Amino acid sequence: MTSHSNAFAQAVLATCLAAGSCAQNSQVRQPVADAAQAAAHGESKFTSVFNGIDLTGWTGNTSGYAAEDGHLVCLKGGGGNLYLANDYSNFAFRFEFKLEPGGNNGVGIRAARGKNAAYEGMEIQILDNSAEQYAKLQPYQYHGSVYGVAPAELGHQAPVGEWNTQEIVADGSRVKVTLNGQVIVDVDLEEVGRPTTVDGNAHPGLFNELGAIGFLGHGHRIEFRNLRIQEL
Repeated sequence: MTSHSNAFAQAVLATCLAAGSCAQNSQVRQPVADAAQAAAHGESKFTSVFNGIDLTGWTGNTSGYAAEDGHLVCLKGGGGNLYLANDYSNFAFRFEFKLEPGGNNGVGIRAARGKNAAYEGMEIQILDNSAEQYAKLQPYQYHGSVYGVAPAELGHQAPVGEWNTQEIVADGSRVKVTLNGQVIVDVDLEEVGRPTTVDGNAHPGLFNELGAIGFLGHGHRIEFRNLRIQEL
């Protein structure tokens, strides 16, 4: 074959490779669009549980919380347990939160009202992991952990003062917590709750099939927004 023929063949090969690359890129982009559409479809199944104006639909220590600028706020020096009026069994609960330095709160799920949700239900910890006063906590006490039961993976929390997104899914004995797009807890309660829990304490409400969902404030200002739920 002449040198001219070689050059022509190489040019044709290069063109084919480039076309193949373009085709591959277009194939990669399409699933991204599909994923975005799927996410939007999934979000449409959720129901807002906060009207942005007042605490209609919430019960408990309503004096420790307030509606401010469309956000649900755990007040500085306030807090306590604020629950949705309805009880839930299997669900996905999505929300955004913003911490003050040293902020401490929690999400009670399948909790018995009027009792300690961390034991008579479950508490998903909300905490400023970066605060010095919390430097020596047990692994099962940091943000996102099922308190006393299952430690969360660290390193995915936004800096204090910035918004975080979180989802808590309880489906049968499975509990999954996703923080800023990263799964930080994914456990089967049957495996981590029997015969004892990691903290060695009794958790009589750990296997409740139904209970309250709400926030467990400890006197720190924590802001919440875009609160929504889907029953599974």
